Amino acid sequence: MIKSYISKIFASIVKKKIDRWAKAPIDTQQKVFQSLIAQAKNTAFGRDHHFEEIKTYEDFVARVPIRDYEALRPYIDRVVEGEKDVLWKGKPLYFAKTSGTTSGAKYIPITKASMPFHIQAARDAILCYIHETKKADFVEGKMIFLQGSPILGEKNGIKTGRLSGIVAHYVPAYLQRNRMPSYKTNCIEDWETKVEAIVTETFSKNMTLISGIPSWVLMYFERLYTRSGIKIGKLFPNFNLFIYGGVNYEPYRQQFEHLIGRKVDSIELYPASEGFFAYQDSQTEKGMLLLLNSGIFYEFVEADTFFSDAPKRVALQDVQLGVNYVLIISTNAGLWGYNIGDTVQFTSLAPYRIVVTGRIKHFISAFGEHVIGKEVEEAMREGLEATGARITEFTVAPQVNPVGGLPYHEWFVEFEQKPTDMKRFAQVIDEALQKQNMYYYDLIQGKVLQPLKITEVPEGGFASYMKSQGKLGGQNKIQRLANDRSVVERLVKS
Repeated sequence: MIKSYISKIFASIVKKKIDRWAKAPIDTQQKVFQSLIAQAKNTAFGRDHHFEEIKTYEDFVARVPIRDYEALRPYIDRVVEGEKDVLWKGKPLYFAKTSGTTSGAKYIPITKASMPFHIQAARDAILCYIHETKKADFVEGKMIFLQGSPILGEKNGIKTGRLSGIVAHYVPAYLQRNRMPSYKTNCIEDWETKVEAIVTETFSKNMTLISGIPSWVLMYFERLYTRSGIKIGKLFPNFNLFIYGGVNYEPYRQQFEHLIGRKVDSIELYPASEGFFAYQDSQTEKGMLLLLNSGIFYEFVEADTFFSDAPKRVALQDVQLGVNYVLIISTNAGLWGYNIGDTVQFTSLAPYRIVVTGRIKHFISAFGEHVIGKEVEEAMREGLEATGARITEFTVAPQVNPVGGLPYHEWFVEFEQKPTDMKRFAQVIDEALQKQNMYYYDLIQGKVLQPLKITEVPEGGFASYMKSQGKLGGQNKIQRLANDRSVVERLVKS
């Protein structure tokens, strides 16, 4: 039990360091801002945008516009081609390769300055949990991280791969003996083959911590249950901590607890190729702690105004609770005024905690309702809770031109256990959505829309769709909602 004892001491030390910057948030962000500008002023980007003249945040806003990947791409392409001192000093250590919807492969730089924070943040999230709960026995058992292959490619002398595959090379030495799956298994590219190999490797182990995107961990649990016929909580009696990120856990919670057979603690993370932005630092407070001391300077734009001609950018000190913001970042990996596409809301301003509410391009507003991811996930949670149903996955799209009757929102749902009353299930979800979104409420009450309709997706339908798109497993996730029917049309065909 020596690891458990040492981890509690280490957790106390790290928590004190976290508290120091969390209690001085504006000063912390100002220091990060000044450091970023100073270190990048002699880069090509810094010279082009007159970083030597930037003294204040207002100066920065005046000189550096908001850009997405496509807008920043002329600079990134120069980095990919091997040029140094373009966006950040020198060359990146890695490119995190992601699949873009419009631009093909995207290469997100990870630098010597930014890499340590990807590792430190995940570690600190676990240490915050240990410090708060005093639970540390899990460090003595086996831990699994469902992730992409650690095999890296190369682009002009710079290693490339999925973020989770890159991070796999940085697992601390003191965790190597506990870590699963084996390197050989982790290198398997085909996700279904990989999951079966992981099931075989872990079947008889003392698994205590399991981590991954909920939808893919669910697949792992289902395969374990199919092979053993035993609930996961009995198969792994010491499994008591689930760590996840990428998507909201709530729509999957009931199915998880059904397969596990009991409740387990969980920690939510908010990592991305562009940076590690937040983690759940408390089991009792809502939201994730925004990481203000990690080489990232944050800006925010109200989502409702983002597509206007001159959306207002605000720094941390001017944010408000409950407002849906587009997250804008400038980082020590060389991303400047960068729109990662996510939207967030603050749940606390002391300390600054956030929840992820969706994607700025992923919403339904075919009729002016502007329904976002957070709202459909909360509505689904209420529907499942009220009816005892369990789901594997779901997505939502508008039906603008139905064969008969008024338009509606169509929810495509793959059930693990169907509700006994499908009409009641749909009604609870629709009422929950009306309660959260006044525009949707007005459209339903005004008879512009009819209440939502449920379309059942056959077992394995979402997995087949993701496989057909080359996105089965790893960090890939289902698009929760769209303003057109492009996703659901491909889903139905797969």
